[in-house]
Amino acid sequence: MRTIEVIRALGPVDVRSVTRDSMLRWLVVLTPAMGLLFRFAVPLAAEVLDERLGFDLVPYYTLIMSFMGVVVAGLVGTVIGFLLLDQRDDQTLPALLVTPLSLGDYLAYRLTVPMAVGLPLTMIMFPLAGLTDLTVAQVIVTSLCAAPLAPMYALFIGGFAANKVQGFALAKAVGILFIPVIVAWFVPSPWQELLGVVPLYWPLKVFWLFDAGAASAWAYALVGVAYQSLVLWLLARHFARVVRR
Repeated sequence: MRTIEVIRALGPVDVRSVTRDSMLRWLVVLTPAMGLLFRFAVPLAAEVLDERLGFDLVPYYTLIMSFMGVVVAGLVGTVIGFLLLDQRDDQTLPALLVTPLSLGDYLAYRLTVPMAVGLPLTMIMFPLAGLTDLTVAQVIVTSLCAAPLAPMYALFIGGFAANKVQGFALAKAVGILFIPVIVAWFVPSPWQELLGVVPLYWPLKVFWLFDAGAASAWAYALVGVAYQSLVLWLLARHFARVVRR
């Protein structure tokens, strides 16, 4: 099936699923709200910490801001992941696969839509938060590097959770991956790159380098997208096996 036909067939189904589920609606609303929260809450927290504890949070604004793309991708990917679980529970997906829609077309749709949704949201979130300054080109590249994380979240939840309860547990468990990428901020190169095994590391690293004015950010972006594409391919293969069972 052509891409436009797939979107025409599956797009309305996803829209109805999101509008029908209050949790999914809140996730969609929460995404832009996070940018405004960062813009006003972080400077306020920095002021309180400086006055009461003498701790200067400003040098860590880059670290805080770098998580914007990861947060957006996580929220969008979680929405899509729960849609996948709904379609598996309702037996909608097996029914779709006996139509002219092939599994390859379905996976292509599931991979591209969260990236297409997450990319502009991420590009909006950085200026909304406004804690650091990047050029338009740098925001675009950083957002592109974070975009593959959305389908990763979706396929991870949809492929490894058997139901929504397990989906919630997996969504929370992914938060553990934030620990090594935070640690990476304090670890010098080349040891820091060892933490690149975590896909979340790459868009954060690209943001850090852009903010520091390092030309190597472009090379890291290419390596990050290549590595994320490999992880995405492995997750897509696993999800395809789950669907065919």
